[in-house]
Amino acid sequence: MEGDRTVTHILDELQWRGLIAQHTDIDELRGALTGGRLTFYCGFDPTAPSLHHGHLVAIKVMRHLQMAGHHPLALVGGATGLIGDPRARGERPLNSKDVVAGWARGLQAQLENLLDFEGDNPARIVNNLDWTGDLGAIDLLRDIGKHFRMGTMLAKDVVARRLAGDEGISYTEFSYQILQANDYLELFRRYGCTLEIGGNDQWGNLVGGVDLIHKVEGASVHLMTNPLITKADGTKFGKSEGGAVWLDPNMLSPYAFYQFWLRVEDVDVVRFLKIFTFLDRDEIERLETATAQNPRAREAQRVLAREVTTWVHGAEATAQAQAATAALWGRGDLGDLDEATLLAAVADLPTAELTVGRSTIVDLLVSAGLERGRGAARKTVAAGGAYLNNVKVIDEDAPIAQEQLLAGGVVLVRKGRRTLAVARRPGRGAGAENRPGQDGQDGGPALCAGSPSLGLTASPPVRNVLSGPKRGG
Repeated sequence: MEGDRTVTHILDELQWRGLIAQHTDIDELRGALTGGRLTFYCGFDPTAPSLHHGHLVAIKVMRHLQMAGHHPLALVGGATGLIGDPRARGERPLNSKDVVAGWARGLQAQLENLLDFEGDNPARIVNNLDWTGDLGAIDLLRDIGKHFRMGTMLAKDVVARRLAGDEGISYTEFSYQILQANDYLELFRRYGCTLEIGGNDQWGNLVGGVDLIHKVEGASVHLMTNPLITKADGTKFGKSEGGAVWLDPNMLSPYAFYQFWLRVEDVDVVRFLKIFTFLDRDEIERLETATAQNPRAREAQRVLAREVTTWVHGAEATAQAQAATAALWGRGDLGDLDEATLLAAVADLPTAELTVGRSTIVDLLVSAGLERGRGAARKTVAAGGAYLNNVKVIDEDAPIAQEQLLAGGVVLVRKGRRTLAVARRPGRGAGAENRPGQDGQDGGPALCAGSPSLGLTASPPVRNVLSGPKRGG
């Protein structure tokens, strides 16, 4: 939920939340934000079908500024997405115009869900293809290119690194910074936009627009970046080892999205509450105290997961994710889960093949890799340590019946308190490779390294990588 603002100035709020990295003249920016409603923008290039959670940092800054009364422009890079901003690891592939246009529509739909498009200062979606698509080469060179100096362009960090490598950099990607600068100029002219925000790793590209407006219009405009989000150990926070934490529910289920936030470590959770939620200071400080006094309860992580998932996917999806988390560990009714949520929840569990009317709990324990042999499996059943759909199994020879199947035609197999597997009938969907289940940790199931669906089996700590909320993605 969006908390009540308890500070006197939006910059103070953003600084307290750790959302400001670099900026142009901070006193001038403070005055501009104080003097009335300011129009600002942030750009998002459609270089993938979906935004990922790294983009949420910049969108949070946008939403905070909007809540403070300022007018946001969310720029979808229908033109710059055809080019791609230079990246250190090499040339981007060029996607077709149809692909980029489709991705642009997808990003627009996501942004419309994350910003407020009603009220006195509604957000507006703009697409730079509207002014770049008809821009001729001669006009680009005469009217825009003449204001850029090669020495400055070559000195940009990513450009310099690429030129020093074997692959070099194409003129296509080299020209990206000119197109991005022109975006700021066009938005200044069309909407009176005087502030651009973005990820700190984009500073070199972003200052080009400030300089261009000064040269062409003689006006002073502003720039502010948010930092790249790192974990306490200095590693970047963002992509899992299995892939990006996408906002599109068809690319990453709301359940898996919820689990990602639930797994944040204690040392990071308070800072991430500041960055990724709208909770006010009093509530965040309360959660900080709760974490220090009773870390095993993981209250702060549960609040973080709830708030971010609700913002991105809505309250109903969050409730389903919470119900699935509880049900898988015996604190809720598995029968209450819908097929999509349940299948997402078990996607990365060890998998056994199920034949209804024939397979027994012993068969499933062995097939899923939870036990090494049938003798060991029988001992587990006899000791009361085998569960089917969270119900203790007494009869080792009882076959699995049709009425025991959950949504999606699966059953949940558990050994002891924390070791899970799923059994599926042949042809009912691909499960994870059979591998030994591992103990979960307090606060819910752990992430599964190497899997984009971020499932339930525990694994070594995930090394997260985030390129930062930036234009590009």
